Amino acid sequence: MDDTPHILVVDDDTRLRGLLRKFLRENGFRVTTSSDATQARQVLEFFEFDLVVLDVMMPGESGLQLTSRLREISDMPILLLTAMGESEDKINGLEIGADDYLSKPFEPRELLARIRSILRRVSPRPEKEEIVLGEHVYDSVRQQLMGPNGPVRLTNAEARLLQVLLTNPGNPISREALQQQSRLGGSIRAVDVQVTRLRRKIEPDPKVPRYLQTIRGRGYVLWPD
Repeated sequence: MDDTPHILVVDDDTRLRGLLRKFLRENGFRVTTSSDATQARQVLEFFEFDLVVLDVMMPGESGLQLTSRLREISDMPILLLTAMGESEDKINGLEIGADDYLSKPFEPRELLARIRSILRRVSPRPEKEEIVLGEHVYDSVRQQLMGPNGPVRLTNAEARLLQVLLTNPGNPISREALQQQSRLGGSIRAVDVQVTRLRRKIEPDPKVPRYLQTIRGRGYVLWPD
């Protein structure tokens, strides 16, 4: 059985698709490409992928629309390619479940690093370091959250934010520091978006947070059990 990670690249730019296919294959991945969302859907019916690299701006169904529909049926990691300066697309992508994003134009080596980071997070590891958050247990080595009903999926951005908060539990971390250390681009609102998403997954009542609290004027703080 071939354990080489299989990447699906979806972009309407023929030249970029070809370059990414060549570059990723040279760096040890299997690569399949699609020119639009319709073609990607067809490919996804017949093949399993470890990650999708998905352009936001495509004719017909956009990358954001495809991301939303894929999240209804799959936890497969998604990395969005966005136009430079389109911060709203980035925030929207994270809100609907994308794991990460990269602005065009980008350095291929940065894309490679982002892909490897996501795949490391979703790959099982033998070590464990568990943090208890009520009915949830977070394995900070595997970056995996377990709830009372089984695994709770975290996007790459959510996992990075949680890891940063856990470096200093019980002490507030400013939104600016969280944005920088979690590598969240766009406006400072991106931090608030990820905090809201995390609360929905770890809090008994997200409107009255017990574990991930806001400290007025100072930022956010995580209080594990």
